[in-house]
Amino acid sequence: MRTAGRRLELGFLTFVADGGSGDAGGALRDGLTLVQHAEDLGYDSAWVRVRHHEPYLSSPMTFFAAASQVTHRIALGTGVIPMRYEDPLRLAEDAGTVDLLSGGRLELGVSNGIPSQAPTLDALHGASDRGFAGEAQHRIDVLRRALAGEPVGRATAPYMDIPAGGDLKVTPHSPGLADRLWYGAGSESTAVRTGTGGFDLQVSTLNTEETGEPFDVVQARQIRSYRKAFADAGHAGRREPRVSAGRIVLPFLDERDADDHRRFLEGYTSGMTADGRPTSPGPFPMRFSSALSGDPDSIVERLQRDEAIGETDGLVVVLPAEGSLDVHRRVLSAVAEHVAPHVGWQPKA
Repeated sequence: MRTAGRRLELGFLTFVADGGSGDAGGALRDGLTLVQHAEDLGYDSAWVRVRHHEPYLSSPMTFFAAASQVTHRIALGTGVIPMRYEDPLRLAEDAGTVDLLSGGRLELGVSNGIPSQAPTLDALHGASDRGFAGEAQHRIDVLRRALAGEPVGRATAPYMDIPAGGDLKVTPHSPGLADRLWYGAGSESTAVRTGTGGFDLQVSTLNTEETGEPFDVVQARQIRSYRKAFADAGHAGRREPRVSAGRIVLPFLDERDADDHRRFLEGYTSGMTADGRPTSPGPFPMRFSSALSGDPDSIVERLQRDEAIGETDGLVVVLPAEGSLDVHRRVLSAVAEHVAPHVGWQPKA
């Protein structure tokens, strides 16, 4: 559990969506403006979802390179990069570059990805004898070693100024970045594996296990199991584990706010029961967290009762996939002014 009196960190998560309008450049510029706005409000971190072959952000390191030059303090994180189809060495090069440009502000969240996408994406990116999860975990391991500055291969012949048999390492190397790797988990077993591996933990608005218990109770247990696994593996002697939890938080200060989010909320709740169970069976058990919308005081009360939030180090405000820059700016402002200060956050000077 978060130490009593310890400051809760505040972040937000966005798709950087162009909404299928074709104005992808405008969407990227709006995304940068939103990150700047969050920094001005005192937010600690800005996180982006990563989606390939969809009208959302697909190149987070390029985006963060630009964001690093128009911000000064806010951390820049991925939530998350699906590693099954990423080139880990190329990603390590880009991540090292961005971390150095930003002054050490990159937070790199990864996961395996979505196995059901394999029939489509294997044809584009190549199949693997390791299987979906096995290949993803292999690439995560390569990424981690590359970020740590470890050799990723040896020169079979003289290569530039490296003699035959010499170590090949990824450049540029950014010291400390390998300790800012997060893993997105949705089940207790994955949370334990995350802790054992020494990653930081991201939990979100989806649990990929169903026990019949409330969403936050299950997620709180995942977090506690993660912290225990982290300590049992000996990582606690090196650094403190970090946990962030995502929640959809939409304060309504007036009727305009309610109107702006009505369609999203209707769509979000239409396919699930009141306690977050999908009405149609999916490929695996799942439970979604409720959207926290309405009067700010009621949102504060629900967050204060949320068992998982009490176990985290950071609250991440999950923005709807669609929505104008103005709408999203108002959400971040309302959370910073009317919600977050009442659950343990204060803006940094």
